[in-house]
Amino acid sequence: MRQTRRPERRTPPTTAERAKVHDRTLTDATPRETPQPPQAQAQAQARALLEPRPEIGDSWARLRRLGLDPDTGAAAIHLGPAEIELRRRASGLEAVMPVLRETLIQPVDQAPLILAIADAEGHVLWQEGERGLRRSAERIGFLVGAQWVEESVGTNGIAAALRTQRPMHVHSAEHYLRSHHAWTCVAAPVHDPGTGRLIGAINLSGPAHNVRPYLLQLTTTAARLAETELRAHRLESLHQLRTMAAPLLARVAGPALVVDAAGWTAASAGLPPLGRLRLPAESWGGTAVQWVPGLGECVLEPLGDGWLVRPVRPSDGGGSGNAFEQAEQAEQAEGARLRLDLRRPDRPELTVQGSAGGWSHALSPRHAELLLLLATGRDGSTAAQLADALFGDPARTVTVRAELSRLRRYLGGLLAHRPYRFAESVLVTVLGPDDPYDLLPSSSAPAVRRLRSALAAGTDRLPNPARAEQRTSMRVPAPQPPASNAASWASVGPQPRSASSETSA
Repeated sequence: MRQTRRPERRTPPTTAERAKVHDRTLTDATPRETPQPPQAQAQAQARALLEPRPEIGDSWARLRRLGLDPDTGAAAIHLGPAEIELRRRASGLEAVMPVLRETLIQPVDQAPLILAIADAEGHVLWQEGERGLRRSAERIGFLVGAQWVEESVGTNGIAAALRTQRPMHVHSAEHYLRSHHAWTCVAAPVHDPGTGRLIGAINLSGPAHNVRPYLLQLTTTAARLAETELRAHRLESLHQLRTMAAPLLARVAGPALVVDAAGWTAASAGLPPLGRLRLPAESWGGTAVQWVPGLGECVLEPLGDGWLVRPVRPSDGGGSGNAFEQAEQAEQAEGARLRLDLRRPDRPELTVQGSAGGWSHALSPRHAELLLLLATGRDGSTAAQLADALFGDPARTVTVRAELSRLRRYLGGLLAHRPYRFAESVLVTVLGPDDPYDLLPSSSAPAVRRLRSALAAGTDRLPNPARAEQRTSMRVPAPQPPASNAASWASVGPQPRSASSETSA
């Protein structure tokens, strides 16, 4: 029998069709995740062409769980003038405002559009555009000082770009609040090129009936241009720090290097060239001697806007090896503890504690994904398995191996290979957000999405040795192996894989 294929839709849905999808989805009492009977599934397939995009549907489902009313929203947070000025300076985006005005406002000055710049927490710090359109925006609360986040104003371009950390377009009835259906907005995130940290988003908004297809590309280009400008400012700062450090390095006895506040090397003497040191999330402070990944114990001294770093050498000038070898031995010490903190969706953080000291720093989204997969799959994974878990394509092993190589530069002996896994002696803790769907929300990796669903359903849980030890202490005491050896991991890490508890890592 010849099978017919359902035709694909070639044109985007109209505003009226989007409104129907919005009303049907938000008034449907059946959650999207709940299995449906065959008849309901057939009806769903018949109208599949009018389903919201996955990013929009996920956002709507999350706001429904939070109980946000699509007719009223929630009380938005508004900043005062002094707080707005402080946040403008802290964001670092003030330096790129001239180029953003030239790129976004002047080329589209004939179109009714509003340019808005928000910080990483969604506060609108700048807003420019045609005066009448800005007055219309004020009626829905879109003004300078407002916090434009989903929890208050529903699905919107700024919040979607900050949450997914990629360019987003939210048009008409794709907005969660009905009062926003007359608007369309495109937004793109901006990252600090020095640290990789998300610092804000660039947004263009206008009437939904006047949408232009090129606006998303224009906004994305403007965000990349802003990052280029920020990179130029950072290189200039490095040059100034290098000029300041040159006379000092000439007088320092022994190897040393000078880094800026983000860890990028400005100058070095007696050390191999290092691009960047891994700094703690809150920078260095406290004691003058700190453990630095890749260098071991170092003496630190503030220098201008950066640091003078001097590795501590063995007193006899010899020993078992140089500072790099000492650091690797420290990283391989028994009883090391690794904590992956994913409670803040916009700032994943890694902390390592060992016998030689500890360190912590913010992670890139890709490294956070890889460490999460390694933490939930202690048996180990091949490069092909990790590629399938990250991209749904086991052939993308080159990308996986490159990222794991970067991880090994500062994890050293904590990360084993063949297969890739954490060393057996390492105790791994993963701290997740209260809502499982906020676990790495910018990730579209198939394994991460499956893990979110399993955590929400209660069929899986994140590894937490402290929680396991607490459960053990409540039972009748029994002889247990030391927490640092391999035999004890079964009591503190993920349980052996089975049909009911297997994760996708």
